[in-house]
Amino acid sequence: MRLISWLGLLILSTAVSAQNQTAPEQTAEQLATVCAACHGIDGNSATTIWPKLAGQNAEYLIRQTQMVRDGQRSVPEMLGIVAALSDQDIVKVSEYFADQAIKPGVADEELVALGKSIYQSGLPEQGVPACQACHGPVGYGNPLAQYPRVSGQHADYTVSRLKRYRDGNTNGDQDAYSTQMVLVAENLGDHEIEAVSSYLEGLYDQR
Repeated sequence: MRLISWLGLLILSTAVSAQNQTAPEQTAEQLATVCAACHGIDGNSATTIWPKLAGQNAEYLIRQTQMVRDGQRSVPEMLGIVAALSDQDIVKVSEYFADQAIKPGVADEELVALGKSIYQSGLPEQGVPACQACHGPVGYGNPLAQYPRVSGQHADYTVSRLKRYRDGNTNGDQDAYSTQMVLVAENLGDHEIEAVSSYLEGLYDQR
């Protein structure tokens, strides 16, 4: 009887131990493959409605992904993918994409002059500040302030984002960044949004 009891305890202990074993920790590259369908394995999305993540500031990617996961930012297409990610997973995959090289785009020559003017000087008469005040002279953003990189981004994606901001869409009252962008975009017309978005797609550091 003692032998049978001992064997029973051993089997039970083995089963509990197997249950408690966690899945192997995924590498940044493995996590990135889940994002690749929309954003590309190197962070350069082939479809222009999905943003490029390559070269983006890691701090910005971490915050945005956490907001989607936690329901603060509504991106239905992402929610099912990021819902199970831990904070550590999000940091790893964000740093992975931040380390990738962004592929520069090309601006529409007919829109460059207006786009450049808006980016560098804003539209003072319309209450629109210069974009470079937050995003920098060559669009690399400000990692410490969590302002995103905008240079090289698909124009189609930037147009979509700016129009949503203009329509008053934010990530909730607790997100000062999107509230700030609503104030920036509310006085931009369609043509001005298209111009600055196109300029940004072709913007890169020429030094």
